[in-house]
Amino acid sequence: MADTLDTDAPAKAPHELNPWPALFALCLGFFMILVDSTIVSVATPAIIEDFGAGVNEVVWVTSAYLLAYAVPVLITGRLGDRFGQKRIYLIGLTVFTLASLWCGLTGTIEQLIIARVVQGLGAALMTPQTMATITRIFPAERRGQAMALWGATAGVATLVGPILGGVLVDSLGWEWIFIINVPVGILGFVLAWRLVPRLPTNPHRFDWLGVALSGLGMFALVFGIQEGHQHDWGTGIWSLIAAGIAVMGLFVLWQARNTREPLVPLRLFRDRNFSLANVGITTMGFAITAMAIPLMLYAQLVRGLSPTGAALLLVPMALVTLGLAPIVGKLTDTIHPRILTGAGFGLTVTSLVWLSRVMTPGSATWEILLPMALLGLGNAGVWAPLSATATRNLEMREAGAGAGVYNATRQFGAVLGAAAIAVLMDSRLAANLPGMGSAGSAEAAGGALPAAVQGPFSHAMAQSMLLPPAVLLIGLIAVLFFATPRHLKQVS
Repeated sequence: MADTLDTDAPAKAPHELNPWPALFALCLGFFMILVDSTIVSVATPAIIEDFGAGVNEVVWVTSAYLLAYAVPVLITGRLGDRFGQKRIYLIGLTVFTLASLWCGLTGTIEQLIIARVVQGLGAALMTPQTMATITRIFPAERRGQAMALWGATAGVATLVGPILGGVLVDSLGWEWIFIINVPVGILGFVLAWRLVPRLPTNPHRFDWLGVALSGLGMFALVFGIQEGHQHDWGTGIWSLIAAGIAVMGLFVLWQARNTREPLVPLRLFRDRNFSLANVGITTMGFAITAMAIPLMLYAQLVRGLSPTGAALLLVPMALVTLGLAPIVGKLTDTIHPRILTGAGFGLTVTSLVWLSRVMTPGSATWEILLPMALLGLGNAGVWAPLSATATRNLEMREAGAGAGVYNATRQFGAVLGAAAIAVLMDSRLAANLPGMGSAGSAEAAGGALPAAVQGPFSHAMAQSMLLPPAVLLIGLIAVLFFATPRHLKQVS
């Protein structure tokens, strides 16, 4: 069976290919798996009501997916190099699609979390293959436009997730935010089978110790952060967080000592732009994942909007990001990345701070839509230029490893964002509304909160919204130190 996966597209040299059909096919699957990173945010009240769960439990529906997505993505990039990007992508898409059906048919919150773990594993198999394939089939001087589409797909997908989720929750029920993946997954499989080329493979050794260390360290760190408030930040929680940091330190040490083939080739970080792009995308993954949850809770529980109405608040952001994608793609190949990404990060920070200021019970709708449009403008200047800058100087034999590292850092940021925002929301709710922690939100999940508590609840969500822009400042500082890419040096 494995050998038949690639018989439809014989191996060709990259210069013999028309790469655009393959890119469109890969972007469909990539769009689907990234939508599932944020689609649960708008369904949070519905899931809370259906299962009688607390906010922290439902946040684990997102965190479990992101964690299972992030941990193996380092090794799955190497699997693509070894066994073929197309083959691993199709296997991952199959796992993801079947797990999506499982998510939609679950009857308990625990089953849903387990199904999301399997879904995340499928996503981890798919994602590095998309970026590695683009790196291999597009020449360096055209890679900016290709990465612009890939980056715009990433940016728009994480923003469209709540919009699509709102429509599905209102019309069909929260289960359909997962079941909808089944027909899309089948279409994506057919397109990838027909359009994605089979590329030459490279032999690789697999760093299983590195996989174990990174997985254990990341899980301990994220679990400790997210569950800390539930356990009153006791000694056990701090020990778990410390253990996670220590294990991640051992992972880095092992990568430096491993003379055969480490999971993360540290030589990749000798390229300044690759290193800084990874810092930037980590903060972006954190911010986009973190900002959606308090915004959706505020929109539904304070403003009394339906899931669809709440999700429609994101429309300006998605439209602006998508509309600017072709323009940014052309600029990415001609303008210094420091200019584009610096502006993008600055606008994103400004928009989120602005948004936190207008998250009040009496704000007019247009007061919410204006910062959302600015957020779309900021997003357009971040995703595509960062992706192109990270991969511009990669050697072909390191495409899989580089794509794996870049996507792992983005997902690591998203995992930390989901965990950290859960902690902050819990603490802000406890401070502004004593007695209404995450579990107490279940009572109000069916509609708007009583008027007497809308003000304190809004204040708690607005305070939580300040965490994403604070983290994005780190990304802004990082991208201001981008070096001039090689292709721009040659032009000058």
